[in-house]
This record gives sequence, C-alpha cells and structure tokens, in this order.
Amino acid sequence: MGKVQDFEISFSKNKVVYTPGESISGTVTFKLGRPLQCKAIKVNCNGFCGITSKVNDTAWTEEEQYFNSTISVADKGTMKQGEHTFPFKFLIPESAPTSFEGNYGRIVYRVRAFIETPRFGKDYNTEKAFYLLSLLNLNEVPDIWGTCSSEVKQEFSYMLLKTGTVVLKAQSNMKGYTPGQIIQVLVNIHNQSGKTTGNMAASLMQRVTYELKRPTHDVRAIAEVEGGVVKAGKELEWKEQIIVPPLPQSSLAGCDLIKIEYYVKVSLKSPDVLLTLPIHIGNVSLDKKLHPSKRAAAPSSAAAEDAQASTSTSTPTLPPRHGPKPAPRPTPRSRMSSHNSPSAPPAEYHQGAEGGTQTDDGFPNKRQSQLVSPNAFSYAPGLFFPQNQQHNGPGPAPSGPPGATAPYAPENAASSMPTPLILPPDYGTSAYPQEAPPSYDESYNT
Repeated sequence: MGKVQDFEISFSKNKVVYTPGESISGTVTFKLGRPLQCKAIKVNCNGFCGITSKVNDTAWTEEEQYFNSTISVADKGTMKQGEHTFPFKFLIPESAPTSFEGNYGRIVYRVRAFIETPRFGKDYNTEKAFYLLSLLNLNEVPDIWGTCSSEVKQEFSYMLLKTGTVVLKAQSNMKGYTPGQIIQVLVNIHNQSGKTTGNMAASLMQRVTYELKRPTHDVRAIAEVEGGVVKAGKELEWKEQIIVPPLPQSSLAGCDLIKIEYYVKVSLKSPDVLLTLPIHIGNVSLDKKLHPSKRAAAPSSAAAEDAQASTSTSTPTLPPRHGPKPAPRPTPRSRMSSHNSPSAPPAEYHQGAEGGTQTDDGFPNKRQSQLVSPNAFSYAPGLFFPQNQQHNGPGPAPSGPPGATAPYAPENAASSMPTPLILPPDYGTSAYPQEAPPSYDESYNT
C-alpha cells in the first residue's frame, strides 16, 4: 500500500459551475498509510485557452492564460499517518471567458493540488476541473432587434443550357435566441425556370474559428429540416421551425483565440443556391419591453399625457374666440344633429393664439380632437377619463356624440340659451385668417 491514499479535491456544496468575479472554495483531502516527509503542500487554480491545428491534440500551438494563483496550505515537515484535510479559496477574475471545448481548442479551468517531497522522493498531485459561465445578455448585443432577411438569385442550368433563374428569399423572426427557443424561418422560392428544383433545406449552423497563423474553421450543422421541391414556373412559401438545443454562446468575451458564430443556412439542392441568416445564441433572452422603439415611445406618451392634462386644466380659463360668421340661419333639427361640432377649438388653436406656430397636418380638426369613447370600456375600479370631468355645474352633464373632447350643446339649446352678442372681429390683432364680415343687406335678409 502506498503512502498517499484517496488524494482528491472537493468543492464547497459540490458546486462545479461558477461565474466571473465569484470565489471558488473547497478542500484538499488525502490519507497517509504511514508518515510522510514533505517540503510543502500547495493548491493552484488556473484558467487558460489552448488551440492547435490538429484534431483533439493537446500540444497547443497557441496558448493564452487568464489567471494562475497558487497558495501553500502546509509547510515543510512530517505528515502523520491518517487523514488530512486542508481548505482553500480563490477569486475568479471578472474578465475570464466562458468555458469551451472544441475539436481544435479548449478554454479550461481547474484546481490542482501538489504534495512536494524532499529530493529523490515521489511527488503527488491531483486536479479537478470546474466550469465558468459568463452570461451573454442578448439585450446588450448591438443591432439585435428586428428580423434577419436575405435574398439571392441563381441561374438554373440543365444539360449546359440555361433554362431561367431561381429567386430565393428567407427571413428569421428574430436575431437572437436562447437554448429552448424556436427559430421561425420563412422561405419564399420563385422558380422562374422550366425545370423543377431539388428539395429545400434549412439548417442551424455553428462555425468556430481558431485564430492561428492560418485560421482553422470548424463548421458543423447543429440541426436540419428539409422541405419539398418547387415546380417549373411556380412560387412557393415555406414555413419551418428549428428548436435551439443547448449550445455555447456566440461571444466568448475575453478570449482572443476562439470565435464562435451561428447562422441559419437555407439552400436548394438543385440548382446549387444558398443564403445565410446570421443569428446570436445567448443566455438571457430578448425582452420586448427593452425594445428601443418602446423605450422611446414611453417618454413621448408620458409627455403627451402631461400636455393633455395641462390643456384640460387651461382650457376653461381662456375666453372663447368667436369667428366673424353671419347670424345662424334657422335649420331643421335633423340637419343640426348631423353637423354638431365641438363648442371649443382644438388645443393647437389655443397655442396659436398665444403666439405659437400653427400646424396643419392635412387632417380635419374634428378627427384630431377625438379620443376613444369611454363607453367602449367596461367598468373597472380606478378607471378615470378626463373628458368626463369637464362639466362642473350643478345641472346634468351635456350630451354629445361618443368620443368628443368638448361638451356638446343640448337639443333645446336654441330656446334655453341666450343668444350671445357677436361683435365684428379685429382684423389687426387676430392670429387666424378670417372671412369677410357680412354686409348690411346680407345680415338684414338673414
């Protein structure tokens, strides 16, 4: 029986996956069959990347190191027979990249323990690997929002004769995915030739580039789905779904020797035509609430609500501006009910009266002043509609068409409301174009 037995490393709580910036702790345990003289007992924690030009070769052509820390847990002396345990703890740098293992290179993290003995003695060592995961948040990737699309046109040749062209278009529903999500691919093929095409296919591809003096590219298909053919002169739309399996993330931030890329390849077997849709694989999925358009719309909607609130509070304090129109002619009641108009001008006109710039977007003012009718909503506690609060008098609220932003006059307005005194407008100070005042004969005839 040897002197050193059961030499092993164990991590606290049996944890094997860590994140950058986290500390890794554990114990080194070994059992001695008889006393052992040693110079020191050391524990080392390191992380590195190694790449090569040969498959599954550990004689690295290029190598880079991320950290390498060593501590001594026992000094020179004689270890007694029996079991010995020594604790250790290391801090993982925040710049360390995610663990990776490929055909031509690896990113490795491990803890090693050494028992150094005097001269001519046998040294003992053991090691245990752990894994590092640096989460890739897809919401932080530049230009990640929206869809990814591509188009290609290819000549179709048969028996050395060109019979036409084939137009291939493809689009993915997003640019970033996490394992478990579904890639929705929409393909449109227009066969403008006299020959039926081969089967169409869509594949999720992974390309790993190892940065040697002459870069090595390792390309493989992760998942593949196949469709039918397109007959001569026909156009076909093909919808397919690909489930993303557990995969390494796209970006190995902090590593300069290995680059990982993903893309969806859409192809035809005949003619030989293909296109690619680049995508990202991450650990934190896209959040629609963080879309730039929605984040920009949130402040604007809040500003619009503030402007509406300020308008509703300031409107009653401004005097009404009466236009230089002729006295109202008697009109049948049915005609009046179909041509009701707000009793107050839109908010944009109030701004013009105060010296602001009048805007004309080409839409009728009535359309701009309408909102969704409160009657369209069912009752719910806490619902509040500002337009319902414009009537503050003791009498009943005025009635009008649903959705109007200003109160409408009741049907018996002609008999119950006194006729206001209409004065001719002052054309020198008016901020709006006005019609010419009626002549004396026109006023008398009406």
